Amino acid sequence: MAIYHEKDLRLLKYHILTSPRHDRAVRDIAGMLGMGVQPLRRLLIERLDMQYLENLAGRYEQWVARGDQADPLDRALGRELFTRYLPLVDLAGMDRIRAEARAAMDAGGVADAATTRAVARLAEVLRP
Repeated sequence: MAIYHEKDLRLLKYHILTSPRHDRAVRDIAGMLGMGVQPLRRLLIERLDMQYLENLAGRYEQWVARGDQADPLDRALGRELFTRYLPLVDLAGMDRIRAEARAAMDAGGVADAATTRAVARLAEVLRP
């Protein structure tokens, strides 16, 4: 006889994300992406397991301190944040977004505008 046990962890995950430390990290990330806090929480709950969610604030703080320091575009995109610290985007997808922004900058585009478009593109990729 096979017994299948599947526990719905959404409420527990939500409680983790609404703790003060995690809430600050989620709000910072949502602001970075130009997303609402609740849509980002939903995305994190759906895509990350409990281990990543429990460590989300620490991973975010480590990225703030050490991640993507060499390139302002990578920092604005959160390249390492979303591929390594919180694996929400595959590296190939992030590299495509980054390459599009670099191409726009190399073609004489304004760096801020290209970065803004790249971040908006990243937010589109992340949305379910």
